[in-house]
Amino acid sequence: MSVFLGTHENRFDAKGRVSIPAGFRTVLKAQHTEGDSLVILRPSHTMPCIEAWPAGAFSHLTQPLDRLDMFSEDHDDLAAALYADAYPLDPDREGRIIIPDFLREHAGITESAAVAFMGVGRTFQIWEPNAARQRREEARQRSRRISIPAARDGQDGGAA
Repeated sequence: MSVFLGTHENRFDAKGRVSIPAGFRTVLKAQHTEGDSLVILRPSHTMPCIEAWPAGAFSHLTQPLDRLDMFSEDHDDLAAALYADAYPLDPDREGRIIIPDFLREHAGITESAAVAFMGVGRTFQIWEPNAARQRREEARQRSRRISIPAARDGQDGGAA
């Protein structure tokens, strides 16, 4: 399974476009299904960054909605949180996208000349570069305290 790895900093061009890193585009294209957008951008619920989802992964993210009564307030709230601020995008031939203003504001990159693309496995995030450095440092520090429980038989997720 292809995943998004590394942190890459790219600059905006004169027209406000920024290139998705080539390695990230390769992963997106490998997971792409004809008829879907290449990537879906949305604001993070918990951090000042933009989440970037392959369409298939985004579809998986929204599956819990199917378990809620579609006329309930919970369904409406979750649907609005997931869909209302989601922006499907297809890069141009050079891999460039225009990040919607709302998302740029959320990530604090309205005045920024560059952004940091940070791979986080099945998705990637778009950050203001200094905020990305701080986030990575905080994550490294906090990850030292994380203890992952041992896998139960048949549930390790790895190959036998």
